[in-house]
Amino acid sequence: MPELLLELLTEEIPARMQRRAADDMVRLAHDKLAVAGLGVAKAESFVTPRRLVLVCEDLPASQVDMEEERRGPRVGAPGPAIEGFLKSAGVTLAQCEQRDTGKGVFYFAVIRRGGRATAEILPELLRALLLDLPWPKSMRFPAASFRWVRPIDSVLCLFGGDVVQLDLGGIATGNLSQGHRFLAPRAFAVSGVADYRKRLRESYVMLDAKDRSRAINLALYERAAEVQLTVKDDPDLLEEVTGLVEWPVVMMGAIDPVFMDLPSEVLTTAMRAHQRYFSCLDRNGKLAPRFLLVANNIADDGGQAIVAGNERVLRARLADARFFWDTDRKIRLAARLPKLSERIFYQGLGTMADKAERLTRLAGDIADQIARRRPDLARTAPVLHQTAARAGWLAKADLTSAMVGEFPELQGIMGRYYAEAEGEPNDVALAIAEHYSPLGPSDRCPSAPASIAVAMADKIDTLVGFFIIGEKPTGSKDPFALRRAALGAIRLILENDLRLSLREVLRGALAQWRDSLASSRIDDQPIIEVLDFFGERLKVHLRDRGVRHDLITAVFALGEDDLVRLTRRVAALAAFLGTEDGANLLVAYRRAANIVGIEEKRDGVTYSGMPDAARFVEAEESALGARLDAAERLVAAALETEDFADAMMALAGLRGQIDAFFTEITVNVGDQELRANRLSLLARIRGTFDRVADFSCIEGQM
Repeated sequence: MPELLLELLTEEIPARMQRRAADDMVRLAHDKLAVAGLGVAKAESFVTPRRLVLVCEDLPASQVDMEEERRGPRVGAPGPAIEGFLKSAGVTLAQCEQRDTGKGVFYFAVIRRGGRATAEILPELLRALLLDLPWPKSMRFPAASFRWVRPIDSVLCLFGGDVVQLDLGGIATGNLSQGHRFLAPRAFAVSGVADYRKRLRESYVMLDAKDRSRAINLALYERAAEVQLTVKDDPDLLEEVTGLVEWPVVMMGAIDPVFMDLPSEVLTTAMRAHQRYFSCLDRNGKLAPRFLLVANNIADDGGQAIVAGNERVLRARLADARFFWDTDRKIRLAARLPKLSERIFYQGLGTMADKAERLTRLAGDIADQIARRRPDLARTAPVLHQTAARAGWLAKADLTSAMVGEFPELQGIMGRYYAEAEGEPNDVALAIAEHYSPLGPSDRCPSAPASIAVAMADKIDTLVGFFIIGEKPTGSKDPFALRRAALGAIRLILENDLRLSLREVLRGALAQWRDSLASSRIDDQPIIEVLDFFGERLKVHLRDRGVRHDLITAVFALGEDDLVRLTRRVAALAAFLGTEDGANLLVAYRRAANIVGIEEKRDGVTYSGMPDAARFVEAEESALGARLDAAERLVAAALETEDFADAMMALAGLRGQIDAFFTEITVNVGDQELRANRLSLLARIRGTFDRVADFSCIEGQM
């Protein structure tokens, strides 16, 4: 079957938009072809800085024939009604059938439409696809009446080797493409997909981004190895550079030795942020005085002029960095704090100076909570409090430095260097550097107690503040990265086995906000909302580990706010429900809870009191009551020691008596006192289970 080739030759498409554009192109192609009745076996999209390409293989030559049956008016209906039906269906009366439907005899028209040729459908379909392609930003340009990410120079569109003309204003459509802008700029004609790929390769264009990425990565390591160095791993930079070149050529330059005493993060950020250079490391993992650049050209001189030009540019960048470094160290961090009052944290949430004050107190409070649960920190708790509080006070000070103003990526990192230069304790400096961490799922999590306290304080303070003013994430929108903040706090807790009450931490943060905003009218609703938000984020975090969301809900519903204890309880619950006893007891729990729930609604009362053992009539009632007495004691003891496996075993011991009760005992008997006592017994089953988890939240049959 024929193949479709569509190439849009454009001005440079921003690298950050390329991958999404290729994905959207394939999605829209599948959707629009399916709507048109043109199924496609395989659709691929490729993107380079100058071109966006769609390839569809095995497209049918035409739509399938369509047959539609339409019922008309009753036989004998008025003439205008019949004529209107015939006209709308495009048939004559002789072409209609008369059928008895059981409700009368009606005219029926069978309308057969031959499928249109694919070549006839594609012009409008592809035009709609291009206009519907979403871009984060777009622009108008003279050749077209529509907006697009960049001006389109020309369009190549072939179906089965024949040109498909698209109505795109003044943009030419044909069978011509171009190669590399500098190395092979002449236009050339192509006859199909295979020929297109071949001619591009001959014209110094690697069409597939995966091929370019692999080629760049291999060349980086080969060039570094030539001088016994290796490359600092940077997947994001590799993806960005892949989107900047069509024919990558890796070259090595040198860093002027006079700048090598600058902090390594300053060097790598200056190279990466402004110049897109890759850093090199020596055998000890230290930054080497070399950098790697990826050019989009093959130079006649082997790249000497390109390298020399980039070295000059880097020298100027690093000279600026040297000036910032020397100037910033003349002002102590504490002296920078008043300038934070000139920086708004967010409208309605005060300044960064206000945030620094909140972090001072909240970090100290969290440090106290950590110390209370850590015997090894008990003796040094006052020191830990002081360390966390001071780090929280200084954490945002580097925002007013010239270096962070030039390189925002160095927030916190520069604060550490300046703190160390001023003689601050190592734990204070480290906490300043790490207080933004973890920034993402692959980012390392702080482990030093003071660093944990300050990082937690920063994230909790932000969450509570934005929830106070109602700026919560909605759908896919999360402009203030609150989901990331919550996931970061969850990782800090779980990866450090941090035993603290999340509710208590939130209360402390809310109290700080009440003082900061000078408002006593802020109620406790933000605490409830943030706790729920944490519950949802915890489900997301644990989902990748195969943990069921309903089990997390079942434990969270108990008001559990110690996330370490919560995850241990969830793990024990999952193991219990995976056994035969657990599965059967879940069914029994639901049966007991359903019966009690129905009767409570009918009677208008709650059966929550203890059943009267003196009113037990049958042996099965007495046996279940006695077993519940023992189980409740065992569950209470197990929960006290956080031995959740033992708590589950105590529940498992109820199975025999519960099964016997439901087999032999009728609950809804005529004797109302006996009935009420038996309902109380069932309610006690519910209550005993619900001490371990809210089993009503568990979904499905185990």
